[in-house]
This record gives sequence, C-alpha cells and structure tokens, in this order.
Amino acid sequence: MKDTRSLSPGRRQLPSLVEPLEALGQSEAFLEFEERVSRVAPVDRPVLLVGERGTGKELAARRLHFLSTRWKGPLVALNCSALTPSLIESELFGYERGAFTGAEKRRAGRFEAADGGTLFLDEIGNIPMEVQEKILRVVEYGTFERVGGSESVEVDVRIIAATNADLVALAEEGRFKQDLLDRLSFEVLFLPPLRERKEDILLLANHFAARMAFELGRKEIPQFSQEAIAALESYCWPGNVRELKNLVERAVYRSDSASITHIDFNPFRAPHREDRPPMKGHLMIEAGEPSFEGLMDKPFKDAIRELEVRLLRQALRKTKYNQRKAARVLGLTYHQFRGLYRKYIEEIE
Repeated sequence: MKDTRSLSPGRRQLPSLVEPLEALGQSEAFLEFEERVSRVAPVDRPVLLVGERGTGKELAARRLHFLSTRWKGPLVALNCSALTPSLIESELFGYERGAFTGAEKRRAGRFEAADGGTLFLDEIGNIPMEVQEKILRVVEYGTFERVGGSESVEVDVRIIAATNADLVALAEEGRFKQDLLDRLSFEVLFLPPLRERKEDILLLANHFAARMAFELGRKEIPQFSQEAIAALESYCWPGNVRELKNLVERAVYRSDSASITHIDFNPFRAPHREDRPPMKGHLMIEAGEPSFEGLMDKPFKDAIRELEVRLLRQALRKTKYNQRKAARVLGLTYHQFRGLYRKYIEEIE
C-alpha cells in the first residue's frame, strides 16, 4: 500500500522518463508547472503541493526528489489519510519497546527511514494537531523523540507535503498549525487540473489507449473517433488524469475494434433501470429549467457548458449559496467546485 512502501532508489530502480504515465503533457499549464518543479527541486527547502485528487501529486514529489541533491537518498512516502490519528505519530516517529500494548521491540519511523533523503507526506491536512507539533520541531531543529522514548533522534530530511484541502482555511479555523504551514510553504506548487489542460487530454488518452491495447495483446493502435474526442475534451474531469486513464482503458477493453467511438463516463448506470432516481448527493434539473431534450439541439460543448452552469446554479440555490455545501451536494471537492465556479461566474450570478 502507498502508506507503507519505501520509494528509496536503493531498493528500486529510478523510474524511466515514460514510467510515470500521468506526467505527460504539452499544454502551457502543464509546462509551466513542470518548470516550477525543476526550479525549486535543487533548493533544499520544504515544498507544498496543492491539487485535486488524480492530478499526480506523488509523481510531482518523485520529480522533486530525483531532481534534488538528495536523489541518491531514500524517498519515503506516507499517506496520512490512510491511517488513524493514533497511528500516524508512531508511523512517523517510530516507538520504543513497551511504548504501548504490542510494542515488543523498538521500531524506526518514516523520519528515520528518510534520513538523508525526502519524506513525502500525502494529505497532510489529516495529521492531528499534537503530531503537527512534533513535525514542526523536526522541520526547525531536525530532532524528535520516538513514541514512549526520551532519547533525542537527529535526522536530515526534506519534507514534501501534499494536500487537496484548503490549509489556509484550516489554519484560520485552528485545525492546522499556522507555524507549521509557514515552514512547509517555502514554495507552494498548484497542480493544474485536467480541465485546465485541454491540449493534453487527447495526448494522454492516446498514450493510455496504446498501453492498454499492448496489455491486451492487440496489434492495432486504438484510434478515437471525432465524436469520442469531442466528448473527452468537453468533459469536466472531476477525477482528473486518474479518471481519464481508467475511462480510456475501459473504452479500449470494451471495444471490439481499434476504433473507439463510445466513451462511457458513468459505468454505474444500470441499463435496465434508466429511470431510477439519482444517487444521494446528485441533483436533478429543477422544474422551470430548460429540458434535457433542449440540450440535444445544441453543439456538444455548448450543451455540456449549459448543463454544468445549471447544476452549479441549482446546488448554490439548494445550499443558500454556501459554496462548500454546494460542492458536497455535487460530489466535488471544494477546489473542483471553485474551479468551475470561477469558470462560469458571470453566467451563474
């Protein structure tokens, strides 16, 4: 699992340039982000990666590590959202024998494993306040104590943190230490969502399709029809590159030929229950709004745009214009909602 593996180059080979599948692109947003990564990588200071799910935060952390002066050292990852608050401290700092029930011998934590290299803390917003205090001490002084111990342990670790949460808002609410946020944000890099990388969608889709065809043992390289390309480029991609990869692979797998003409954006749609009510958290178009049939008379991109505007407007009305609640109603993260809201603000208000 992601929260338990070590990414030390001493234990596994340095990835090739084409191994990180999602780290492909030619759009201005993508190239600008990659340039910022290259610029800050050699600077031995913490970096905070901010981005929606599926945008490739761990891939960016890998690039930061392997372009840094620490590239020969270990790259250790911890997914903070995959652990309970009670386990995070012992995972990060280790523990002494007898520290708690089941602690039969001393165990080193992630900070010790990453000594001389980089520690990647994914979803750092989930770390409890008392553990944030200890992380701040490591950042400032390079020392800590294992759980149940009093001996000071010295480490030399560069921290790269990632989140899809609004850490500034969490700090204002007293749920994230402002001092730690200040220290981690020497540089803040925002990963562009796929909807802001339109020029990369077809490039990535072709790449994923070719790899899936190879995996299935097919000789022909898949080709997308113009209708399929239009559908891919018009979709809002709430799951970003990870969602695109899954969707394209499914389309290739289901196709009986090398021509991909149909894109299924909702694999959960039951063909025998087309009239079922929407799942919890989803919205139906309100009475008084133009009918869905009316959208069929418009160009595909215009229809998608109008539908997104309708859903945003309806969610805001339902939640009395509370944007965080509106995001939850639509099944989006707050950052995803804000991106769409900024895109359509003149049409919504």
